[in-house]
Amino acid sequence: MRIPYRILLAENNVMFREMMARSLRYFPGLEIVAEVGDGEELLKSIKTTKPNLIVLDKEMPGLSGFAAAAKIKQTSTAVKILLLTKHESTEHLALALDARVDGYILRDNVFQDLLSAIDAIREGRMYLSPPITQALIDNFVCRSPSGPGRSKSLSNRETEVLKYVAEGKPTKATAEALGISESTVRIHLRHLKKKLMLKTNVELARYAIKNGYVTSP
Repeated sequence: MRIPYRILLAENNVMFREMMARSLRYFPGLEIVAEVGDGEELLKSIKTTKPNLIVLDKEMPGLSGFAAAAKIKQTSTAVKILLLTKHESTEHLALALDARVDGYILRDNVFQDLLSAIDAIREGRMYLSPPITQALIDNFVCRSPSGPGRSKSLSNRETEVLKYVAEGKPTKATAEALGISESTVRIHLRHLKKKLMLKTNVELARYAIKNGYVTSP
């Protein structure tokens, strides 16, 4: 039997938090281990509940979502963080990436995106709400391949793979899109991590997003 995936909901709006909890309890394999309403309560709860994933409101009282995420990642690197936000701007996304979040979704889209985000993060991928991905496309699509922040050491194929990583595509979907095998995609991912001195696919996604490796759908 699969071990339940433990989720902690950190949201100061009680009604909104309860709606999220009710929606997730319908799905087998997910367990809501705690619901908290402020940043300090969150830090205390992590120690006793040991969640796999924290769904975290960016506007938490007592300790902001960015500050809470950064603090949690300093001491609990295995805990994944899905940040809820009202903002589509790339500036806010950059702050979230600096705080090492694993997903970033809009509050207005939460009930459409929440389960998909949890599934992606559970599989080791980053998840962004589609409007945020579109904002990235709008912001970066006109950049030249040698624009600021881009690594000139990447091959064309590595750049293509990195773009799909930025969009949260799994290995199989990337392989199908590029017409190559899944094992070849994994080889490119290993080479990318070595060149960029990164360890995980999520770190690759953060790098790719911050440096404009985004394709239009």
